[in-house]
Amino acid sequence: MNWDPRYERHYTLPGFGHVAQEKLATSKVLVVGAGGLGCPVLQYLTASGVGYIGVMDFDTIQLSNLQRQTIYPTASVGQLKTKVAAEQLRLNNPSIEIIEHPARLSKSNAGKILQQYDIIVDCTDNFEARYVLNDYCVVLQKPLVFAAIYQYEGQVAIFNVSDEQGTACNYRDLFPEIPNANEAPNCSENGVLGVLPGIIGLIQATEVIKLITGLGDPLVNKLMTWNVLNYQSMILEITHRADFHIPDIESLDSQQDVDDAHRYRSEDPIDGIHPREIETYLHNPEVCLLDVRELYEEPPFPLVHQGIPLSTLSQRINELSARHIIVVCQSGQRSMHAAQYLKEHFGKNRRISHLVGGIVHYLNYKKAE
Repeated sequence: MNWDPRYERHYTLPGFGHVAQEKLATSKVLVVGAGGLGCPVLQYLTASGVGYIGVMDFDTIQLSNLQRQTIYPTASVGQLKTKVAAEQLRLNNPSIEIIEHPARLSKSNAGKILQQYDIIVDCTDNFEARYVLNDYCVVLQKPLVFAAIYQYEGQVAIFNVSDEQGTACNYRDLFPEIPNANEAPNCSENGVLGVLPGIIGLIQATEVIKLITGLGDPLVNKLMTWNVLNYQSMILEITHRADFHIPDIESLDSQQDVDDAHRYRSEDPIDGIHPREIETYLHNPEVCLLDVRELYEEPPFPLVHQGIPLSTLSQRINELSARHIIVVCQSGQRSMHAAQYLKEHFGKNRRISHLVGGIVHYLNYKKAE
């Protein structure tokens, strides 16, 4: 490898040098998710000289992303994350190759994309993608560097890499089955301190570099947790579930059509109420506006008739007596899950709806009037 002054501090670093830098230059890393975690991972792997980086995301940039997704300028709002991220990364380091995958990760594309890379980095923010990534990485024998954040705490782990005993754990050794949608927290619903994904993302990028170069002691079969409020951290040993079986790649691929067909058959569409319509229901005695946010959440929503947090809805469902229940939450995600639950519970005896876009959408609509 020719001397590149960009990496001079790596060359002179004891235990690193030209050999480790060459390993970075010849590595292929896929970062799935270009959000709060993905941005620092992409920026520092690019700056460190990883030679071939894939960035996969289907989403566009929202103004609310910029509080923590620092790779995106304000002028890029509305554009594809993969496009803008790739442009910024190429400006930062023109000598490496950036590959864009502007798509949602699914069983139909995971195998084809993941097999092109040496290491996969999980920067996703939803459980469906997380389990797809995990299962395909196990089957394809790809190291998976995982991270997740929630409010003030982050987690990092390395999966599908054998330890000294030859054991390779995966995400299902921690959580065997995907949780119900109404049990899955996310940033839009519960918030996140803007600096947290930056810190956890840098740890994640560090683990990628350690895996590539052989430096230090990576978090293989270990889960590290770190709290930004008190700086407390723990490292937990992960125990492999020897009796848990993940299907082979052919089974995973063929299952995609079955999953899609089942999802189409089983979904009973929920009636969505637009913000411009919601006030027409306020004085109807047969209608209940049900707020499923937690009690501490802001802003207050004075239109609601009743508040039952989603976390306690199953225990308090008998408190609901209205013939028509309209569920509201912060952004419309929890209300959709709650409405589906209520519809399954009450059947055709009640009309169940939800406020499209949630309270945030309603307040923005009122401001624009």
